[in-house]
Amino acid sequence: MISFKEKVHRVVKKIPKGKVMSYMKVASLAGKPLAFRAVGNILGANRDSKIPCHRVIRSDGRIGGYNKGVCKKSSLLQKEGVVIDSWKVRIK
Repeated sequence: MISFKEKVHRVVKKIPKGKVMSYMKVASLAGKPLAFRAVGNILGANRDSKIPCHRVIRSDGRIGGYNKGVCKKSSLLQKEGVVIDSWKVRIK
């Protein structure tokens, strides 16, 4: 049986460059729609660079936290072409 953590990692690995997904959407796709806080905790503890945690944002469009710092998350997203205004992602 696959753990929720592994399901979260699998979902996040599929987010393409230049795209973002909310913690809530990740939780839903991993099979537990109300576990969005758990998704944040799982991603906050992740150290595997193959899992693009920086592509997961809050449902309100704010970029949320990142284990390497919010500035680093913002920088990575901008390098991938994501537009950020006042720490919020502008969805095209």
